[in-house]
Amino acid sequence: MVRQNIKVAVDAVVFGYKDKALHVLLIKRDVDPFKDSWALPGGLVLEDESLENAVERELKEETNVTVDYLEQLYSFGKPDRDPRNRVVSVTYFCLVKPEHHNIKADTDASDVAWFDINDLPELAFDHATILDMAKKRLRNKLTYEPIGFDLLADKFLFSDLEKLYMTILDKQIDRRNFRKKILSFGILEELEEKISEGRGRPANLFKFNQKQYFQLKEEGFLFDIK
Repeated sequence: MVRQNIKVAVDAVVFGYKDKALHVLLIKRDVDPFKDSWALPGGLVLEDESLENAVERELKEETNVTVDYLEQLYSFGKPDRDPRNRVVSVTYFCLVKPEHHNIKADTDASDVAWFDINDLPELAFDHATILDMAKKRLRNKLTYEPIGFDLLADKFLFSDLEKLYMTILDKQIDRRNFRKKILSFGILEELEEKISEGRGRPANLFKFNQKQYFQLKEEGFLFDIK
C-alpha cells in the first residue's frame, strides 16, 4: 500500500498596473525557509476549505488584498520545491486595481510591496518560474479577453489603454488601428469628462461597459486583438 505525505498549498500572482507599468505584489517572508526573502503570497490549504477560499484567505491575511479577478494558473509539484516537505502548489493569477487596496503585511509576512515586473528581487522557492508562466498567460489572454480593463482605473484615457497593451505585450502597436478596432467593439463608453495630459488638448475619459460586453458575448461576440 502506497503511503503519501503530501501537503497542498496555494500561491497567487497578483498583477496590478500603476505608474504606467505592470507590477506584481510580493511579500517578504517572516519565517524559514527563505526568511527575509521576497515571495508570492500563499500558504497551505486548510482541511475544510476550497482552493479558491484558501487563496483568497491567504491574500487577505498576508497582504490585506481582496481580488477582483482570480483564475487558476497551474500546479507545481517537483519533489524538492520546498525544503521542508513535499508540497504541491496550486497557483492562481489575479488582477487588481492597486489604488483600490491598502496593502498591509501580516501573519507570515513582515512586509508587502508592489514591484515593477521588470525590476524584481530574487524570489523564494520556485516562484520565479510561477511568475514567468503567469506573465505568459496574461500576455496571451489579453489578446482574446478584455481583462486589461480589470487593471485600469474605472475611468481612463484611451492612451492609458494603449500603454497598458504595449506594456504587457512588450511591443509597439499601431495606435490608429488599435483605437479603431477597440471602439468598433462597442464596449467602451466615451464620457463627457475630460482630463489634460501633457501639453495637448484635454482628452475625454472612457469607461468599460461590462454589462454590454457580457451581453455581446452571449450573442457570439469575439474579442480579438492581435
